[in-house]
Amino acid sequence: MAVPKVRQTSSRRNRRRAHHALKGVAVSHCPKCKEATTPHVACKNCGFYNGREVIDVFAKLDKKEKKKKEKEIKDHK
Repeated sequence: MAVPKVRQTSSRRNRRRAHHALKGVAVSHCPKCKEATTPHVACKNCGFYNGREVIDVFAKLDKKEKKKKEKEIKDHK
């Protein structure tokens, strides 16, 4: 295994690590329900993508959650 002959300075180490920072997540808003979503992904709140429903959100909910969701959508309109 290679062993460096001379120790690298902290400034050189820090310059190398300057590109390691995390970037923020891109966020867009659903045109139907105005919920924050990632771009090019179906909305997890209403199931719409590109103007049409691609996920039936109500089918995945139980009776109590379904009633709450329907009321939320009704109040939103």
